[in-house]
Amino acid sequence: MSDLFEILEAKVMGHNLKIVFPEGLDERILGAAARLAKAKLVTPVLIGDIGLIQEKAKDMKISLDAIEIYDPKNYIMMDEMVEAFVKVREGKADEVQAREILMDENYFGTMLVHMKLAHGMVSGATHSTADTVRPALRIIKTKQGVQKTSGVFIMVRDEEKYVFADCAININPNSQDLAEIAIESAKTALMFDIEPRVAMLSFSTKGSATSPETLKVVDAVDLAKEMAPEVILDGEFQFDAAFVPSVARKKAPDSLLQGDANVFIFPSLEAGNISYKMVQRLGGFEAVGPILQGLNSPVNDLSRGCSEEDVYKLAVITAAQGFVAQYQ
Repeated sequence: MSDLFEILEAKVMGHNLKIVFPEGLDERILGAAARLAKAKLVTPVLIGDIGLIQEKAKDMKISLDAIEIYDPKNYIMMDEMVEAFVKVREGKADEVQAREILMDENYFGTMLVHMKLAHGMVSGATHSTADTVRPALRIIKTKQGVQKTSGVFIMVRDEEKYVFADCAININPNSQDLAEIAIESAKTALMFDIEPRVAMLSFSTKGSATSPETLKVVDAVDLAKEMAPEVILDGEFQFDAAFVPSVARKKAPDSLLQGDANVFIFPSLEAGNISYKMVQRLGGFEAVGPILQGLNSPVNDLSRGCSEEDVYKLAVITAAQGFVAQYQ
């Protein structure tokens, strides 16, 4: 794992990337923010009552040097933020409603990202996934050509690194969704210095079974190849045909992938979520994520049971996504 984060830390170091933390009073957030600032990896932006945050930091004996703190109740650029919010919501909120909505720290933090005053946001230590993701979908929105965001895990064990998607968001993706997830997952792989070789998974390999479920994956493969012909991608595959060279030679001898896939696209959330947890628990892999992809700017969701270390790692990942969005 250290090698993985050394790669990401090297990407973000020295680029003055700002990451928003809406839950500024949470001790895990404060601890991680202080570490990030001390290491000069990012500039943390905490949201909340400035006095209370300062008091909490003093009690924890941590420094707030190189950390910015914004209080929605006393934000100097609130008029500009309200105007931007009304515009992005396209008539779904007037100025009075906008001012009320922007007192919510997740909406406020998301607007900082939307207005290019920060490069990404990490939330979820005390909020639900819906509280974190909903403002992002309403304000930041998905990138052109992407209809839905998706959630990936980077599975890490020693020198092995694999990308699993979608394991967090879309319950029953259709062919178009799967194609988009595959392409975005290939981009995420590159961020972690993984040269993507994408396998679209099913319970069938190259037509060994035919059903609406397998045809959905076949159609997704065709769409993905048309959308991003430069990506090495194939399917439909059973997992062994995508991962074991000897099986690939028998089941898919003409495929570009010969048991060397490293990005795995699951046909449903059920399959993806079960699989990553099995690999994590039975295979001894660390599951890094979920990392949300497909948004115009990065917003990532913590578990409410997260540790300070989890916050630190997800912030580094978010900064790396922000670096890619800004500089590449």
